[in-house]
Amino acid sequence: MKKNEPTPTSRRTLLKAGAGFLGASLLGGMPFRTFAQAASLKPADRCFVFVYFSGGWDQLLAFDPRDPDVFTPERVAETRILPGYNLFTDGTAPFPITPAGSNITFGPGVANLAKHYDRMAVVRGINMTTLAHEEGMRYFITGKRPIGSAARGSSTATEIVGQMVPSVPIPSIAYGVESYNDRYAGSANALRVSRSKDLVDTLSPSTKRLDSQIETELLALGGEPVTCEEAALGAGGVGNTYHTSREQVQQVLSGGLNEAFNFALKPKNDAVRAFYGLPDAGPYDSAAGRAALVATALKLGISQCVSINLVGGLDTHFGTQTTHLTNLRTGFNALSLLVDDLERTAHPSGGNFMDHTTLLVFSEFARTPLINATNGRDHHLTNSCLLMGAGVKHNRVFGHSGDIAMAAGLVDLKTGARDPNNGENILPEHIIATVLASAGLDYSITRVEPLKPLLAT
Repeated sequence: MKKNEPTPTSRRTLLKAGAGFLGASLLGGMPFRTFAQAASLKPADRCFVFVYFSGGWDQLLAFDPRDPDVFTPERVAETRILPGYNLFTDGTAPFPITPAGSNITFGPGVANLAKHYDRMAVVRGINMTTLAHEEGMRYFITGKRPIGSAARGSSTATEIVGQMVPSVPIPSIAYGVESYNDRYAGSANALRVSRSKDLVDTLSPSTKRLDSQIETELLALGGEPVTCEEAALGAGGVGNTYHTSREQVQQVLSGGLNEAFNFALKPKNDAVRAFYGLPDAGPYDSAAGRAALVATALKLGISQCVSINLVGGLDTHFGTQTTHLTNLRTGFNALSLLVDDLERTAHPSGGNFMDHTTLLVFSEFARTPLINATNGRDHHLTNSCLLMGAGVKHNRVFGHSGDIAMAAGLVDLKTGARDPNNGENILPEHIIATVLASAGLDYSITRVEPLKPLLAT
């Protein structure tokens, strides 16, 4: 009996597979764009960081505190607000913070980050219109109200990368955060990872070869010229896509980007570990480790946008006031280190990295201003967020929540003035429009105007 021989692979099929094989082998199916400098990476002129605090944060401990001498337990029936600062048992002074020179008063959970008030704009009284975790999270990520619980539209990071087309190897990283793309090419997709090791592994050369005829023929194809017919395959020319993808993969792998995120590597990353207080041998999935990952991606010119779930454990319905405060402080102290790092690092275009970086810090909603029967706090519609860095005005507050039950306040969106009669609610889409407008990008997809009083002129 004649032995079955493998069917020869046509060059057309080979090229189709090649483009997919090389484009997918590095970033899980994400085709990514050619970047200009193969030998030396150049940071994006404008960077963005989206910082998610998972679970719904207590705004009395963060960006919308209340004076405990005014909002006392004796007035709870009237105000329906109980700061509860006296309930904390961690030995610190859990009271609102107003740094010298600051126009912003912070809750005690903001901790070390409060010193950076001169980089901040706080938005209060955001009406989330939902008390569901997934809906609130997706609403803030996209700036579009979900359909049920399903996300609608692209992530803001995807929108930024799609419009700006940065010349960096991995335009967007999403660490523990969902990412969506409904209108841009795959090159705008985020590289999604759930732990720092995933990023190291993804950027490391594979130790195994595929045991297949297709890989053998792909490798044999090497630098052979592409015919006109083959170049015409696909809208962009699949033959060219194959060769471009091959070069991109070689450039990224030869750049040793995996080593930049391997914080255990000595002596290369000793300074990173020391600055962020990281252990010698890991793991590096703490809030401080995640902050270090963000700084590395931006400073080395690897990414333009990084979206990160910085800290969780905030869905505290049951007797966990001190735990909630501790988790918030952990996240904000790590964020403070990130800002310190970006401020101390010169940007090649002038100034420091914070001068070129816009941060949005958010959670899916807030906690109730009243403590429930189990000594915790439940879900609350009225939220706050933080904008920092490039493109926004600093040391100011926009919007407010009411002094009864912390209801979302109505404001004149053009001026920020309180207007209980003709004012409007601040919604997540206003925040996303403001982020896009801060970089001169098209914000029409939000269908609202940005909060112009917050835009730097």
